[in-house]
Amino acid sequence: MDTTSARDDDAALARSLDGEFSSHEAEVNGTRLHYVEGGSGEPLVLIGGWLQTWWQWHKVMPALARRYRVIAVDIRGMGSSAKPAGGYDKKTMARDIYELLRHLGLPAVSIVGHDIGGMVAYSFAANHPEATTRLVLLDAPHPDAAWSSFTLLPAPDQDVNASFPWWLAFNQVHGLPEQLLDGRMRLLIDWLFDTYAKDPGSIDEHSRRIYARAYSSPDAIRAGASWYQAFNRDIADERTYGPMTTPTLALGGSGSNHALLRQVLPSKGPDIDVVEVSDTGHYIPEERPQLLVDALIGFLG
Repeated sequence: MDTTSARDDDAALARSLDGEFSSHEAEVNGTRLHYVEGGSGEPLVLIGGWLQTWWQWHKVMPALARRYRVIAVDIRGMGSSAKPAGGYDKKTMARDIYELLRHLGLPAVSIVGHDIGGMVAYSFAANHPEATTRLVLLDAPHPDAAWSSFTLLPAPDQDVNASFPWWLAFNQVHGLPEQLLDGRMRLLIDWLFDTYAKDPGSIDEHSRRIYARAYSSPDAIRAGASWYQAFNRDIADERTYGPMTTPTLALGGSGSNHALLRQVLPSKGPDIDVVEVSDTGHYIPEERPQLLVDALIGFLG
């Protein structure tokens, strides 16, 4: 994807949102991060996950901007952010966010992460507790030692389409995802949304085109796969983290997402609340935006 066109698209998308949002870039931690900012008040950072971009927050950003200074970031390798050769372990990516906040003159923030972004947000709170006011995780915990025991084959009674994360293994293969998926990302994006959203229509055609374009280059596909290829490093890093001291809220869609959060997170710290979001799948910000806004305001204050 042409970098200039991507910047123009982000700027136009940011302007399309209520709340006077604007698109920016910053050189931090040896890479370049793109972010969209708007609103005023206490700072709130939003970071998203695989095969999406900052745009996944577009339904909640205007309402949140009435109370908070909202900063939606494309993490390293995502959207209009740079896609360097390395640095995709979540500790380094958390440092990216920390350096961005220093660039913006923000000593501490509340941070919300979905999917891969949730792993980065958890690492941010673990490594920079002094800079973390509150932590919210959506649908995915940080990789830990239990992830090393995931099986290659689904259980005999498991719905392979609905609950078997085959892409964790697929994305481990160096060089192959970008060869197979180049020019075909829309097929995968539609399959994921149609399979893992309770209401696939909540992620509309416009948004799907935005995501497909963001992952349309071999570099973008490689970078997304690199988030997964760093999981062994992430597991090793997690072993060194002490208990989570930041007040934490975890929201999981009904079914396997909530079950995994409930199984993993309570042992990670004394102030972690895990809540099931009924009647939704993996994409809470787009499937249940008002519920998410209400939950964030209730938790963040």
